[in-house]
Amino acid sequence: MEFFCGTSHKDLGEMICKRLSIDPSPMKSQFGGTGDEVDSTCKETHVEIGRSVRGREVFLLQTGSPTDVNNAIMELLIMAYSCKTASAARIIAVIPYLPYSKQSKMRKRGSIPAKLVAKLLAKSGVDHLVTMDLHTKEIQGFFDFPVDNLRSSSFLIKYIQEIPNYQNSVIVARRPESMKRATSFAERLKLNIAVIHIDQSKEADIDREDGRCSPPPSSCSHEGLASRRSIDMDYYAANTSAASSRENSFIGGQYGDEFRGVKIVGEVTGRVAIIMDDSIDEVDSLIRIADCLHARGAHRIYALATHGIFISGAVERIEESVIDEVIVTNTVPQEDFVKRCDKIKTIDISPLLAEAVRRIHHGESMSFLFRNISTND
Repeated sequence: MEFFCGTSHKDLGEMICKRLSIDPSPMKSQFGGTGDEVDSTCKETHVEIGRSVRGREVFLLQTGSPTDVNNAIMELLIMAYSCKTASAARIIAVIPYLPYSKQSKMRKRGSIPAKLVAKLLAKSGVDHLVTMDLHTKEIQGFFDFPVDNLRSSSFLIKYIQEIPNYQNSVIVARRPESMKRATSFAERLKLNIAVIHIDQSKEADIDREDGRCSPPPSSCSHEGLASRRSIDMDYYAANTSAASSRENSFIGGQYGDEFRGVKIVGEVTGRVAIIMDDSIDEVDSLIRIADCLHARGAHRIYALATHGIFISGAVERIEESVIDEVIVTNTVPQEDFVKRCDKIKTIDISPLLAEAVRRIHHGESMSFLFRNISTND
């Protein structure tokens, strides 16, 4: 077995190798030229495998880097292709956080980048994928080879049980779509559940105005265009009026059951609120939810997620927010985020990944890793 670590998360690769009692296989990566004959300004990625892999089983660790995701993908593809052309017997990609997994649905006149990533991995030579907590389980259908979608729920549940007075907690589903996962956690912990609903009228309006499903206009006359513009302005005025009426109903910081456009279904007063999600990237909606929970009397506020992909400015906003702790796993590097924000805590999932690698290498069943996992996790 050969285990190569990409540059996106070398610390996690070393922890996995330590648990497997092996050394990482030698490999060199360069970003920005391969020698004197190549201009370094072209920023091409060059990968050099430092050991023969002919007839060997190869594991490639790479994750979706929060700072340079596209370089991470390209490096992984070249790593896999290098092993394939070097006659490796089998190539298993270990990608704790699969990049572009949130772009798994057709929206407006866009595309489905998650499927493109799956096709690229297959073309580069990958035979098997090990990942964790995909944004939607249906993404597995994009791949033409086996996918093991591991779950971090057992690690997160263990952390929740260490929260002081966790029996007085309530599991908060960050959006209605994540209610099944939150319910699964609540049932195993014997806790109550609350659901967040955020007004998405703006997005709905954008989709409605997209016009893909509408027939083309029968006439392009100036009168027709003027009429259509008039209708659009009437529609805009009606929606502006509705938003204005909601704004005018603001009394004491709440819209009755609504606060800053956030509605809560469930009781959180005097409880420890635990917000659940699969990943945290932008924190605008998360902080709005936390403010709403705080206004409704939540005693303490925690945010739990598998992947902590904090975009620019997110860490500073978390530090200034009413959130007490943000707990994520180390599927992506967290060292820099932890140094900048004391509220961010990290859970190590290297034992799970190491056991998955060991079982795949020895041809053992993977069902043991899912023994305490609900279908809704």
